[in-house]
Amino acid sequence: MSQTMQQIIITEPGGVEKLAYESVDIPTAANTEVLVKVHAFGLNRPDILQRQGLYPMPKGVTPVPGLEIAGVVEAVGADVTQFKVGDKVCGLTNGGGYAEYCVLPETQTLNIPENVSFVQAAAIPETFFTVWANVFQMGKAKAGEIVLVHGGTSGIGTTALMLCKSLGIKTFATAGTDEKVQAISHLTTGINYKTQDFEQVISEATDNGGVDVILDMVGAPYLEKNLNLLRRDGRLVYIAFLGGRKAKEVNLGHIMMKRLTITGSTMRARTTAEKAEITQGLKDVVAPLWAKGECLPMIYKTFTFDQIQDAHASMDTGEHIGKVVVEVIS
Repeated sequence: MSQTMQQIIITEPGGVEKLAYESVDIPTAANTEVLVKVHAFGLNRPDILQRQGLYPMPKGVTPVPGLEIAGVVEAVGADVTQFKVGDKVCGLTNGGGYAEYCVLPETQTLNIPENVSFVQAAAIPETFFTVWANVFQMGKAKAGEIVLVHGGTSGIGTTALMLCKSLGIKTFATAGTDEKVQAISHLTTGINYKTQDFEQVISEATDNGGVDVILDMVGAPYLEKNLNLLRRDGRLVYIAFLGGRKAKEVNLGHIMMKRLTITGSTMRARTTAEKAEITQGLKDVVAPLWAKGECLPMIYKTFTFDQIQDAHASMDTGEHIGKVVVEVIS
């Protein structure tokens, strides 16, 4: 085996032209890590923000982007007990996924079911970790409730809708075109936010009952409508604020009278122990669904390793429905 590999770096903040390749030594797995020969990796919105200089990695963490990978275990650390060389795995990285080899913490690694391809598996970790943490751990969504997902055709959005459907939770979702609404019609009641008032549509559909949980990546422009739609003891969970982070006015009366919870999180700030807890939830509840062919990621496009700029450009358009994946080994 060669001792070097290719990885993708961001030479400086900017457009897709700031993505470049460099040759470096293959990393070594620490005691609690596995070294994975990467077959595919997924692209995510944080990667785009990192490239633009808006979401830097924490101090002490590799500046190489890439939050999720799938591949084959090449080596294991001395204290690893759950995986062995040759296992097919996917996992949530702490950065460095845009490479031919990557190390993963054992506690953030999942076995790939036999029926799942590397491309599908590469699109699992970031979105499923995010959805499980925010919709189910923090949002406490459960069977019989109603969830509203903003950005319903994004990787996060489609993942949330699939999981909710499989777990007996009714959903509504917003999207920006009729084509996108149609693309998720098998999963949810879609609403074109450009031509329809989502608050009005949902209010009419629920006899003014509203929803229990809202997963929001838009932010400030939707706050008032979100608060109006939430039922008593409703939960509003923020994972991004693509439309703005500062709301000019908030009706605190809604929050008090309906006992609402407003919260949010980022995956990057979570501790190793918190990520391990999410991993366990996915193993217990979601992995059996994947093994049955349920809740597998919607793949929008795949690119080859030498097409990283094209892959990022595809994400930049915002036209994707589901995940964009880069295949390192075809």
